[in-house]
Amino acid sequence: MIVRRKYIRDLAVKLLAASKIRGPAVPIESVAREVGAIVNKRKVEKNVSGFLFRNAPQGKPIIGVNFAHHPNRQRFTIAHELGHLLLHASDAVHVDDPVKNRDERSSQGTDVQEIESNLFAAELLMPAKFLADDLRHFGALNLLDEQKVEMLADRYQVSTQAMAVRLNSLGHLAT
Repeated sequence: MIVRRKYIRDLAVKLLAASKIRGPAVPIESVAREVGAIVNKRKVEKNVSGFLFRNAPQGKPIIGVNFAHHPNRQRFTIAHELGHLLLHASDAVHVDDPVKNRDERSSQGTDVQEIESNLFAAELLMPAKFLADDLRHFGALNLLDEQKVEMLADRYQVSTQAMAVRLNSLGHLAT
């Protein structure tokens, strides 16, 4: 399984630079609009996070977001669906429904497109450079620094879990 980590990071960095975003929290809806997508928030089935409709009648792709979810979850969903849009030339409609899309690959975390879209969302919402700049003020972090992780999550408008995963993946969270 090959995940295009460098390509994804470079794409997120270019997108942030083109949008003139220099710090958190990334205005993800504006970024989506800048690449030509329409963000549509609706209350849908509880288990559906979002969807991507590439061939919408308006001629622009539509990123659908479950309005009933927490605002931080909605932000991650928009970034995730934007990842599908920019990284994967696939189905005309992609629905992120973990219950209906449950198969061997999804249960084992081996679906490359989902891994890449999650990585893209993390790179876009929690850029490595922004975090490195912020972490200069915090010093070393570990799993017991819940308050610091929560402060960073609030600053980036992401869940505490997403921030902890991101910090760990970048080697900033000691165990």
